[in-house]
Amino acid sequence: MAQHEMAVVILCGGQGTRLREHTESIPKPLVQIGEHPILWHIMKHFQVHGLTNFVLCLGYKGEQIKSYVLDYRAMSRDFTLSLGRPDELTFHSPLAEDDIKVTLAETGPMSMTGSRIKRVERYLPAGPFMVTYGDGVSDVDVSALLRFHKSHGRLATMTAIHPESRFGVIEVDGEDRAMRFREKPRIDGLVNAGFLVFERGVLDYLSADPSCVLEREPLERLARDGQLMVYRHEGFFHTLDTYRDYLALNALWSEGRAPWRTW
Repeated sequence: MAQHEMAVVILCGGQGTRLREHTESIPKPLVQIGEHPILWHIMKHFQVHGLTNFVLCLGYKGEQIKSYVLDYRAMSRDFTLSLGRPDELTFHSPLAEDDIKVTLAETGPMSMTGSRIKRVERYLPAGPFMVTYGDGVSDVDVSALLRFHKSHGRLATMTAIHPESRFGVIEVDGEDRAMRFREKPRIDGLVNAGFLVFERGVLDYLSADPSCVLEREPLERLARDGQLMVYRHEGFFHTLDTYRDYLALNALWSEGRAPWRTW
């Protein structure tokens, strides 16, 4: 399968309760970094790696994401129309996103992640597909990730990172003397960063029941069955969870220091 045909499922249905400053009025995937919503940034990164077929799992305020996608061409390009015949639009100059295909699927206002993926099964072409979250940006090498997945022959690959501690750490000697401070060090353990690659057999581990949480029983059972491999990402990864995250990501973007800007 050519990479542009492989579907990338983006989970866009959560309520973003820790970012209430923005998500009272809009869904989290539409919170802006610079002049574009984080959803746009995520899709642009996949486009660099030849993946241009997206399936968006909608839930909370999903109609706003539909409106954003439907209006994207008109809001991004110059065009000419006759007021008496508004259906006869002439758009001027191509868009860098013209090759992007987006399927928007309502997957339930309260559905959990596993349920959302199962409910879009009919929109997925044959072969493997990817899944990621609609609130995280990264410079992960998607092409290398796909090569790793193909090489091991298991059903699933999860991209994992060493997260940063939210707090600074004090290093203490044997006599309880403070030796040095480390500001937000990386934690030894690995955590799920999304950017998952699944063979279609993973769908058999999922249920359309709204309570099906991908990160719990399905991934745990895949691990027990020896079917889950981990791709270690040592580069940049950041989620948009809080207002502090919003400020940090926007500062990186406005200063031209955004590592996820791979296009």
